[in-house]
Amino acid sequence: MEWGILIIALIFIVVAYIVLQGTRASMAWRRAAAGGDLDVIRQLLEESISGWGSMKRPKEIAPDVWRGVQSADLVDVVTDSARVSCQVASEFRLSSGRWVEVANPLDEGMAVTARLADMLLYDVPNLTLASARIDVYTSFRDPEGGSQLACILTTTAGREDARRVDWEAWTPAEIVDALGGRYRLGERGDALPIELDDDAGTPELHSLEVQSQL
Repeated sequence: MEWGILIIALIFIVVAYIVLQGTRASMAWRRAAAGGDLDVIRQLLEESISGWGSMKRPKEIAPDVWRGVQSADLVDVVTDSARVSCQVASEFRLSSGRWVEVANPLDEGMAVTARLADMLLYDVPNLTLASARIDVYTSFRDPEGGSQLACILTTTAGREDARRVDWEAWTPAEIVDALGGRYRLGERGDALPIELDDDAGTPELHSLEVQSQL
């Protein structure tokens, strides 16, 4: 009986020690990030983005939206803000024997932007960003018939604006509009490439399959 109690007590002490060390480490990360340590901030963001890339899709997130989230790449980091790029494609559905576009790249881009803004502002452990910029890219055909990526939507999600967003009730378009998203439409309502006010460069083309539903 005494040995059983002793073993349980030892297990409790070991678990408490591990939890305490984890808490101390978490507090140290949080202090370093709050103090503007760019190496720490970058590491926290890279670990989170990498984790999302290998994480199983949550049931409440559509497959095409999650695919866009998993395409995210960290572009730049400053003391209180981060910039990421992601890629999207149209979503098609088979209807009466024909493939019909049910969501164009801009629709998909807004949905991915809304999700990434929420995750970057609220889901990165030990880090509280003042803002997060999301640049959405899709592929266009060049005159030679090849594919080139171009940005069609850029949004800087500030924490103050995000506090006024109803993440559960609003549509992605309403969220992007509230966060000041910028895009350009053609005569037929399709998204056109936009110029960015920097020289961060175009991300590498990911193998994004067009999402289809039967």
